[in-house]
Amino acid sequence: MAKKSFRCRLVTPSASLLDDQVTYASVPAWDGLMGFLPGRAPILAKLGCGELALRFADSEKGSGGDRSYVVDGGVVQMQGETLTILAEYAAAADQINPADAEAELRAALAKHPAGEGAAREISKDRLDRERERARVKVRIAKGVEHGV
Repeated sequence: MAKKSFRCRLVTPSASLLDDQVTYASVPAWDGLMGFLPGRAPILAKLGCGELALRFADSEKGSGGDRSYVVDGGVVQMQGETLTILAEYAAAADQINPADAEAELRAALAKHPAGEGAAREISKDRLDRERERARVKVRIAKGVEHGV
């Protein structure tokens, strides 16, 4: 009989946010979305910026359901029946305040790259990443707010 769930761990440098059984995970890799189901072949990939969507298995605690997180940077690894997501940044969608996310986006859009030459390019790349993370937060927070 095929296994119906697998362990999913979400860890940042400052906290372990999740360690639970899931039946499906949609992970934003740096080059596009990756889907994970039980029995997936081992893989190691670079994590991008976007929505981590998880479908939880039913357990003795109750029915599963879906949950989302904003993740940005890091790595994702599927090894055996464990999906480990080591993210530089992660936040639960239901913990993101839509007004705060919109203010964060406005502030990021108002900033300009600093420096000259290579330093300016690095500053621009960091600013682009900050803006993308803020856009994802706004999109996910509005979805959670409206029950999507």
